[in-house]
Amino acid sequence: MALINYRNVNVYQESMEVLHDVTFTVGEGEFIYLTGKVGSGKSSLLKTLYAEIPVKEGLADVLGFDMTKIKLKKVPELRRKLGIIFQDFQLLTDRTVEANLRFVLKATGWKNKHDMEQRIKDVLELVGMSTKGYKMPNELSGGEQQRISIARAILNKPKLILADEPTGNLDVETSNSITELLQNICKAGSTVIMITHNMNLLARYPGKVFKCEDHRVTEITTPVAFDLSSLEDEVFFESSKEEASTEVNNLNEQNASDSTTTNETSDLTERNNKNNANEQTINVSEQVNDKETNCQSGDNNKSTAQEQQKASNDNENLSKHNLKPINLDDFRPSDITDLDDIIKQHSDDTVID
Repeated sequence: MALINYRNVNVYQESMEVLHDVTFTVGEGEFIYLTGKVGSGKSSLLKTLYAEIPVKEGLADVLGFDMTKIKLKKVPELRRKLGIIFQDFQLLTDRTVEANLRFVLKATGWKNKHDMEQRIKDVLELVGMSTKGYKMPNELSGGEQQRISIARAILNKPKLILADEPTGNLDVETSNSITELLQNICKAGSTVIMITHNMNLLARYPGKVFKCEDHRVTEITTPVAFDLSSLEDEVFFESSKEEASTEVNNLNEQNASDSTTTNETSDLTERNNKNNANEQTINVSEQVNDKETNCQSGDNNKSTAQEQQKASNDNENLSKHNLKPINLDDFRPSDITDLDDIIKQHSDDTVID
């Protein structure tokens, strides 16, 4: 059974036509991606599905409602059969997670308190947020807030879930987990239409893909295979950009590490060079000291040789004149009063040494 049937629909923003001759069909349990450049009409098309933008031309049927003729009083009834997930979450910031969900249940006709509490418990557990019900929205991360937004969308077990770029503000890992959660919800029986710029999600989580381009909507793939080359290069690849940024950061960190290692190596080389220079200086100093020591030793040897030669000459003179040297230690001070006396006493046969 077709949940959505559009034939030759023109979509307008005020008086400007943004999409022309839109024709497509969505059945139960399908996972649909809606892609295209910024401003190509993706969100405008999605808004026609929950009567935010009226359909004025063509045939447009959504969950049995004729969107070209729907009355204003019937819009709440249509939306109770839909689940809507926004990029910016749109949670009520003045109340807790549980209070946000309780507000939606009351607004959509739930009366029994026990039934409401049980349903809140069920959806929080389904999206992996069973321990976060008491928290305020500003106490949650972006991924956690989006999970709460998904929980709100599935409160009434809708047949059709409309997700307007639910991963647009999230990192790669969180985007993957949110998309996987939506696919699990789809497998449980709900049809999901998801706007995305993240082309890597299409390859990892296959689905039927429609592209908005040149004011038209065209199906470009099957639920199994998807060729990324069929999209324009200008389409923003969120996860690829995130991965590239991570790779650049890792490269910068590696370069910084290499630079640090190079600096440390340079410092070590400089210290080694200084140590080698110091060792060379010490070796030169030792060589100079050795030379000085050798010179001093040579001088001492030379002086000793000179003294020995002089003594030999003196002995030769004494022998020649038949003289003997005088030892002054043999005389007492009282015996020697004048040098002349010494000379006089020994002038005949002695010489003073």
